[in-house]
Amino acid sequence: MKVSIIIPTLNEEESIGPTIDQIPKDFANMEILIVDGLSKDKTVEICQNKSCRIIMEKRKGYGRAYKTGFKAARGDIICTLDGDTTYPAELFPELVQQLIDEDLDFITCDRLTKAEKGAMSPSHKVGNWGLKVWTNILFKTKLIDSQSGMWIFKKEALKKIKLTSDGMPLSEEIKIEMFTNPDIRAKEVSVPYYPRIGDIKLNTWGDGVGNLKFLFKKRFKKGQDA
Repeated sequence: MKVSIIIPTLNEEESIGPTIDQIPKDFANMEILIVDGLSKDKTVEICQNKSCRIIMEKRKGYGRAYKTGFKAARGDIICTLDGDTTYPAELFPELVQQLIDEDLDFITCDRLTKAEKGAMSPSHKVGNWGLKVWTNILFKTKLIDSQSGMWIFKKEALKKIKLTSDGMPLSEEIKIEMFTNPDIRAKEVSVPYYPRIGDIKLNTWGDGVGNLKFLFKKRFKKGQDA
């Protein structure tokens, strides 16, 4: 069983080293796959020094980076996280084992229930709450955190879904696709969420509005396709 850990990066020189160091190196036949959006700092150099496999992706977008990583991943199981130390990478062995033991196809990690103080701004909390509510209403899901970027899943599951977003909405789209597909066994697991190292790249209101628009567009297109 091979595991691919995918981290999209863009100018993360302050945090990418500590993020990689948090990943246990002996729990699986593992590769750490960095999909870098042409960083202008030392991000790529740091990843090279830590024996990561690196793909340079000139096309912009969070979703684009992940779709490139999914296609290139050599693992049977894919794990994802941001390169800013916010996610508990040390839990990957436990979560991979849970995926296997419970015969799941997809796990998404809820950040909101166990978030540490200072890990999320008040506006970020409000935005996450609103997007979660609309996701659950529009797609009849029961997610606690629709925007989490930490997932553990079998690569085979990607063949059963369709991902269209090249931007931030891919995070909510992959959950919608996994949780509404009757042939996929999906589960949400609560994990800690830590304060980040480095500058925040998320545009809370701009990205939030974009994600909300995507939800409605996807929902009504899904209805038309049905």
